[in-house]
Amino acid sequence: MTQPAQVQWDLSSLYESMEDPRIEQTLREQLARAEEFAKKYRGRINSSQLDAQTLLEAIREFESINQEASKPSNFAGLLFAADTSDPARGAFLQKMHEKATEISVHLIFFDVELLDASQETIAAVLQNSKLDGYRHYVKSARLFRDHHLSEPEERLMEEKANTGSRAFSRLFEETLSNIPFTLVWNGETTTLTEPEIMALLREPDRELRRTAASSLTEGLKANSRTLTFIFNTLVQDKAVNDRLRRYEFPEQARHLSNELAPETVELVVKTAEDNYDLVARYYHLKRRILGYDKLMHYDRYAPLFETRKKVSFEHAKEIVLNSFGVFSEVIAQRAREFFDRNWIDAEVRKGKRGGAFCAYITPDLHPFVFVNYLDRMDDVTTLGHELGHGVHSSLSREQSYLNFHGTLPLAELASTFGEMLVFDSLVREADRDDKIALYAEKIEGVFATIFRQAAMYRFEQDLHRARREQGELTTEQIGEIWQQRIQEMFADSVELGDEHKFWWQYVSHFIEAPFYVYAYSFGELLVLALYAKYQREGSDFPPRYIEMLKAGGSMSPEELLSHVQIDISRREFWQGGVDVLRGLIDRFEELYEESAG
Repeated sequence: MTQPAQVQWDLSSLYESMEDPRIEQTLREQLARAEEFAKKYRGRINSSQLDAQTLLEAIREFESINQEASKPSNFAGLLFAADTSDPARGAFLQKMHEKATEISVHLIFFDVELLDASQETIAAVLQNSKLDGYRHYVKSARLFRDHHLSEPEERLMEEKANTGSRAFSRLFEETLSNIPFTLVWNGETTTLTEPEIMALLREPDRELRRTAASSLTEGLKANSRTLTFIFNTLVQDKAVNDRLRRYEFPEQARHLSNELAPETVELVVKTAEDNYDLVARYYHLKRRILGYDKLMHYDRYAPLFETRKKVSFEHAKEIVLNSFGVFSEVIAQRAREFFDRNWIDAEVRKGKRGGAFCAYITPDLHPFVFVNYLDRMDDVTTLGHELGHGVHSSLSREQSYLNFHGTLPLAELASTFGEMLVFDSLVREADRDDKIALYAEKIEGVFATIFRQAAMYRFEQDLHRARREQGELTTEQIGEIWQQRIQEMFADSVELGDEHKFWWQYVSHFIEAPFYVYAYSFGELLVLALYAKYQREGSDFPPRYIEMLKAGGSMSPEELLSHVQIDISRREFWQGGVDVLRGLIDRFEELYEESAG
């Protein structure tokens, strides 16, 4: 086993500890402000007398309260992610959720009144230049006009969420992060975390991969009753919410929050499905290269060479910063701050949740990056991915809090672009054999981001519909849906064994953000096309790209992408992204034939 990077973040820019008196002070102050806000503005937003100055002042105060009130919860969430095994951190997270709710219930009237205000009144007010900075916020909020409840109902929904969906989401994290995955290898028994056992699926020794896959499955199976119940409960919770809010189909709320037409989402996912043949083409070749009769689910990420280069965290830092710097020194400088100021948690340890993320926090502070770094080449690209998010959030700090976060599909833009920059840099310096390995890893990563996420989106669609039509589903029923959708992607190139039927249980996106996953397909295809555009345009491209990132969530996806002359309603654009991937596969095949010939 590798020695994980000893890199932990410094959260003191938020608070010093759970006992920091500033936490209670922040909560008291924002609660008082929220109560005063309600007294001052209730009845004035949904009014024919509403004017631009009143709405502007209300939005700014609403924004400020939300920004400050979010800091204790953000701090609690980061602490909990770093160690889900600590009961004190779990209790602290729950307390912060409850305190946040205590504040937010006083602000709910504002959302309700803003949505209930007549279109004539809002249209007239938004014509005033005073609201230029919040025009998009108001318009995007009012997309939900037909789906909100009354103020008392919204308050009830918010308060019950702490003992409902949020509680079950926390239970999922605590359960998954603390499963002891037992590996018996070379006569020794080792207990591993989920990130550690998942990392072994990329080892060159096939028997080790098979054993690790079995260990992953056994750990999940031992907790299947709990995990299946959590899934069933949260899927049904969403069904109830959708019914109460008058959504016509399970994905509708996600599409509205992403500001994407259902037709656009379907176009992206269908484009991915129509090109599943690329997956089979690649894996058939990989099987021949490895000399196997058949590829199994634990062979998907098998390296093509017996030895795999280990990359220390310090070396990964150098690779990522150099890669970003070739594109833009502005991008590199923003990324360098994360290392210099300890904004990254990279160490793998017991109790730490799996996966990786970037927490934006608030525009007056700074983001944090969370990874599980195990000295592998794919960890370098993951670091590049999350620092892409970090750069995006750092640049968008020019926006105010309500315009800070972009929609999910565009949230994956800078992260995936960051991965491409790292890949391009690595390829330039690699010899032929390393190039083959790099192309293989990149192609498999793109498959996981475009095709696997599209397949998982279809799985979610099937899961939510089955739960609504059939009632509570068994582990086996959910596993069958999972197996069918993922196998469609591979066709006959990879055989997903029975163990794989349990692997839906570790995907946190299904729990925390239903239908999030198509954002990855959207983002990867978008970036492949954008990267080709960058290669054509050279130095003219980075300034426009940076301006797009600085805009944060102040514009819709269509408006933002118009900065780089992109029309996301055209199938030709999305197919263009696939064609870039096809070119990567062509190049991989050429390199392999050269080495074999």
